[in-house]
Amino acid sequence: MRSNFTDRLGAVVSVGHGRLMALMFGLMLFSLAPDVLAHAVAQGDKGYIQEITGVQLVSFIYLGAKHMVTGYDHILFLLGVIFFLYRMQHIALYVSLFALGHSTTMLLGVYFNIGINSYLIDAIIGLSVVYKALDNLGAYQRWFGFQPNTRAATLIFGFFHGFGLSTKIIEYDISPDGLLPNLLAFNVGVEIGQLLALSAILILMGYWRRSDSFWRHAYTANVAMMCAGFVLIGYQLTGFFVA
Repeated sequence: MRSNFTDRLGAVVSVGHGRLMALMFGLMLFSLAPDVLAHAVAQGDKGYIQEITGVQLVSFIYLGAKHMVTGYDHILFLLGVIFFLYRMQHIALYVSLFALGHSTTMLLGVYFNIGINSYLIDAIIGLSVVYKALDNLGAYQRWFGFQPNTRAATLIFGFFHGFGLSTKIIEYDISPDGLLPNLLAFNVGVEIGQLLALSAILILMGYWRRSDSFWRHAYTANVAMMCAGFVLIGYQLTGFFVA
């Protein structure tokens, strides 16, 4: 099935270069906005997290859901994962692998205070977007003659996405009073946010797939996704060396 995707995608490489460049440029401008690049909990939420103590389940569920819905890097990767998945059982499998990955490292990372440099981990998260876009374009089959294990890749990159979140939470020095229940509540919120984001993506993709423009622009969409991932990597690595 993937070979058919690759053949059909190859047939639309001739998409207008002006439209492609405009889309890529717009994504770069969007990605370079200061608020968008701040892959972290919002400043107001940061202050709230630092001040509260004890078990605050509802508050942490809300914070987790808000982070996932507004987490553009998570959503980009999720979009790439389900881009060519049509059956709900396949979508459920890959989304569950991603959820298992980021839930595991987020909880363990915060609980055992395992932090990674935020610039480096966010660069890896940007790399996950690039990886998935190239996978959707059939690049690995053409370049290397084999298809990487997509399930394993989704789980592994899920681990990195979880470390990205745990690193940010550690920086805010959450009170140890009620830490575990609050972390579990935060993770529940993240999964709720992921389901909301996934629902919106599936609705939009469902309409798009029924139109003739899907195959005309699928190649362009994945190239744009790849470019956005490269912008994220470049920004984070620049921040690492400058900071």
